[in-house]
Amino acid sequence: MTGAAVHAKAQTESIARWLTSSSPHPAVAREAWHAARPAMLRTGVPYDAVRMPLALVHAAAESSAPDVVAGVLAEVLDGPVICHPRHWYYALVPPGTCETWRSAEAVVRGRGGWLGIPRPDSTEPTPATPYWAVPVEQAGKLCSAAAVAKLLRVGRNRLEGVAS
Repeated sequence: MTGAAVHAKAQTESIARWLTSSSPHPAVAREAWHAARPAMLRTGVPYDAVRMPLALVHAAAESSAPDVVAGVLAEVLDGPVICHPRHWYYALVPPGTCETWRSAEAVVRGRGGWLGIPRPDSTEPTPATPYWAVPVEQAGKLCSAAAVAKLLRVGRNRLEGVAS
């Protein structure tokens, strides 16, 4: 294995440990990932999750094409985003965001919530199963809650025909 491959494997393992750190049984999450299923993990400890309506995200990106949306989300949010096809996007944000969130466009899952988290390397768009629209680059790197709220306002304004 090359040095780069070893580094990539260590990085993926670090990300997996971080994603599952809210679970008293991280092996259960890894089993789900091994079976190509999302792991049901608690929010509120390593991250909260803003549940963003598909329509608002697509309006903000001015596209529903997965690669275009992913590019816009990566640029604007600069943090990990999960796509649950046909329903929602989830931006991972700092823990505690749930207590301070004031945007009417979306809700935050914080302490006590659950979220289906795809395997760290599940980045290919699928029609039905969750995947990373914007993958986790490093453990602990999250989206800014303010950037998420702004993205949702832009989407709402575009849907309503209001200049942003």
